[in-house]
Amino acid sequence: MLSYGYYYAGGLLAGAAIVTYLLGWPYALPFYILAAFCLNFFRDPERQTPSGPVAVSPADGKVVAIRPVPSGASRISIFLNVFDVHVNRTPIPGKVTCVTYKKGQFLAANKSEASEANEQSILTVEGVIGGVHTTVMFKQIAGLIARRIICYKKPGDILDPGERIGLIKFGSRVDVFLGPEWEVLVKPGDRVTAGLSIIARIRESRLPESKEGV
Repeated sequence: MLSYGYYYAGGLLAGAAIVTYLLGWPYALPFYILAAFCLNFFRDPERQTPSGPVAVSPADGKVVAIRPVPSGASRISIFLNVFDVHVNRTPIPGKVTCVTYKKGQFLAANKSEASEANEQSILTVEGVIGGVHTTVMFKQIAGLIARRIICYKKPGDILDPGERIGLIKFGSRVDVFLGPEWEVLVKPGDRVTAGLSIIARIRESRLPESKEGV
């Protein structure tokens, strides 16, 4: 459980106690429900990231789009609803080379234009996966309700597989950009889990073992 959950739930329970004392517990029921929601929202389960030449999902949620971008990369967009775990994790292990914060709008996060228009934090991670040097960029994107993005990391940080990098409060979106060396394994409509679900794999033709056999 993240400390934010205790902070919000504690305030709501204090309000519930006051309302209960003054008016009775039925009037305080909304406070208790919201406190339970906050404790559920800020849960932070431990996860064991799979090994191999793979990229894992940076967020819990639903894949809403997979699209090519001009650079030759593929963009995987994941929408998080308010019932998903909102702790974000790195898709690959490696070194954080860039962290950029961009102000923007607060469009509904499931809209395509939210990828560029909304407030966001952009992280770039470089690593060697399966003997292949790769760079993966991913965005924490605010949504219609989400109004605060938290990123724990800074340039120069070294990330372990599936390491936590931050969170977005209350409904949001995460976009992942994977270069042509990656084979995307998910499709729109798939449910994915941060740090557990494999979303892409280094193409067999790019792996050193494949080149040695040619």
